[in-house]
Amino acid sequence: DPDSKRSWVQDYELEAGRILRFTDVFRKINNELDPSLAWNSSCEHAQCGTCAVRVNGKPLLACELLVENAIAHFGTTVFEVGPITVAPVVRDLVVDFEQAYERVNKVKPYIIEPAQNPNPGEEYQIDPRDLERYVEATRCVNCFCCAEACISSHKRFLGPNAVMASIVRLMDPREQAREERLEILYSEQGVYRCHSTMACSFVCPKEIDVAHFIALAKAGKFK
Repeated sequence: DPDSKRSWVQDYELEAGRILRFTDVFRKINNELDPSLAWNSSCEHAQCGTCAVRVNGKPLLACELLVENAIAHFGTTVFEVGPITVAPVVRDLVVDFEQAYERVNKVKPYIIEPAQNPNPGEEYQIDPRDLERYVEATRCVNCFCCAEACISSHKRFLGPNAVMASIVRLMDPREQAREERLEILYSEQGVYRCHSTMACSFVCPKEIDVAHFIALAKAGKFK
């Protein structure tokens, strides 16, 4: 409750079809049991990341998780759903993503200084040997599931998704400001704060091997 600052766990019991997604379940709760339940959602196609929640302690995208898959994965029909904890709770399952993005914004997830195309009028070229890895890295939708699962993702570590945003730009042939990016990547809050538990890779809904990218960065592969 944002007004009283009180928090509690609310129980709901309902019949939900096995092919319903958890966003459908939330909507069903709104329609049938509790119109006040607040939750985040936008695209409902696992492309925006705004519906990230914790289900039985595991960070997931609510729009992607089917009831039948949740039953199979957790071995139960009882689910404890909560907001992710990497950002302050606004209400119920809604968090303040603006604060969560502060760490991502530290790495400047945009082109700082565009490089001049050696072939004006043509597309920028990326080494074919790096293309598959680059495409994988750019699948990130900043849902913060990896940051939620990360045991190192606190004030002393930028977080896995922030590191991924930096790596994407280091692989981008359009970016010229490499030194500035490397300084951030290997800063006090950079990749060496990662404890290599690989939790980020296990929970990524876009199946990005985040831990592998961070390991490559630690080994200096993007310098």
